[in-house]
Amino acid sequence: MKYFNQKTHTEKNAFTMIELVIVIVVLGILAAMAMPRMDRDMRQEAADHILSQIRYTQHLALNDYKQRFDNELWQRRFWHITFGSCSGNTVKFYMIGSDNDMTGSTNASFAKTEAAIDPVTGKPIFWQNGSICPEGGDGTVSEDIFLTYKFGIDTITNSCDDDNTDDAAHIAFDHLGRPFHGSKFTNANAVDYEGYADQRCTFTFTLSDGDSFQINIEPETGYAYIVGQEAS
Repeated sequence: MKYFNQKTHTEKNAFTMIELVIVIVVLGILAAMAMPRMDRDMRQEAADHILSQIRYTQHLALNDYKQRFDNELWQRRFWHITFGSCSGNTVKFYMIGSDNDMTGSTNASFAKTEAAIDPVTGKPIFWQNGSICPEGGDGTVSEDIFLTYKFGIDTITNSCDDDNTDDAAHIAFDHLGRPFHGSKFTNANAVDYEGYADQRCTFTFTLSDGDSFQINIEPETGYAYIVGQEAS
């Protein structure tokens, strides 16, 4: 709006009270809409983080030929992500690695020296299953692996493994990106492909507030995605 200054005989721009009120109202509406977005969406953060780690595992497998047919346990050499519990089964974590020498136990375990390196922290993505796990780890491993501390995840189940518990929850990939899982992957008794996942594998993660999300890994392609967010 313009008004005329009688002393200087010039026109100046100014806001009316109504215009100022309208601007304040609009700013209030925008602020109200933005506030919920500023809160952390822990469920989405957790889903995105775990999905990225599954894809990182597949990436390692695609770049590292692990096929070896002179030992019935050769599938243990595949790069895999495995979920476990520590501190009396109260804290959930994950680790990524390859049991290259095939000496790990039957629950998809491997040595710290065989673990993948976190590209962000430069530390091993590893923790000993069943041991005590202080928040943040011990300084020698990536602290991002502790899902309970980082996101509040307290339950992990899956449709892939025989006992459906987080102590055996894992998914592996071969050099073509195809998924492998189950007891045949960790404890095969023949040189074959019995660990190959010929059906969709679904991991379900539940947070302490009861909220949950699922990640699917498709057979053949190994394509992983958040359920309900297929383009993720």
